[in-house]
Amino acid sequence: MNDPVGGREYVRWMTAPTDRVPAVLEDPGLHVSDPRELLLGHLDWYADALRRKLAGLSDAALRTPVEPIGWAPLGVVQHLGWVERRWLRWGFAAQDVVAYAPEGDEAEWAIPPDCSAADVLGAYAEEVRLARAAIGDAPLDAPARVGGRFPTAHDAPTLGRILFHLLQEYARHAGHLDVARELVDGTTGE
Repeated sequence: MNDPVGGREYVRWMTAPTDRVPAVLEDPGLHVSDPRELLLGHLDWYADALRRKLAGLSDAALRTPVEPIGWAPLGVVQHLGWVERRWLRWGFAAQDVVAYAPEGDEAEWAIPPDCSAADVLGAYAEEVRLARAAIGDAPLDAPARVGGRFPTAHDAPTLGRILFHLLQEYARHAGHLDVARELVDGTTGE
């Protein structure tokens, strides 16, 4: 049978010995099983991954839009700062904060010329710190407070749902950043 997906060739291929070493599970640690700790640990891992993926780029490369993508690598970091604010501070904690860039969606991704890379990375780190403080030690089944992003209790998701959404947002944008980095200088991601 020559069917590479459903037949014997596929089975033989799937069972062939290999000397490749499988990837090691990284943060938040191999033996962490608490769902809240896993979600927050993976979010922290992705925050660190953003910094790793930007390491070694010149200031010009950090802020120059990558074609055909249309945004700069540093723009992803700035955008994710807004995402943290929208979902955790304004969303979960119902804090009275500006949730969207006043200049519109494109401004969320555009780095102002007078803003250094260190400024953007520092603002992002501070936003992550404030977002984590806003959720405190709330359990995953705690509903978001009413009054910020969510107008009624019926509309308010749980913290677990919000953190899961953030995890997929980070994973997607880390992948985008891998593509951008490869287009900029050929460096590939993990």
